[in-house]
Amino acid sequence: MFTFQDIQARLREKPFRPFRIVVSEGQKYDIRHPDLVFVGLHDLMIGFPAPEHPTVYNRVTRVALIHVVSLEDLPITVPGDGQEEA
Repeated sequence: MFTFQDIQARLREKPFRPFRIVVSEGQKYDIRHPDLVFVGLHDLMIGFPAPEHPTVYNRVTRVALIHVVSLEDLPITVPGDGQEEA
């Protein structure tokens, strides 16, 4: 089980590294900007970015920390090259 401190530490890394939150029901939430996750003691509010404003949420979902089973690195995309780096 992950704690709120685990999630905060990952969100505060410099430089920020995009990651995926995987929950016990199998859902996956890609976190591409640290401002789109609001961390609570027992849950997370995860924002889904608006297409025209990638750092502002369009809608949100709540995830209980007890259901977070893994944090996975996402590939880093380099703008303009059409390729992804692992």
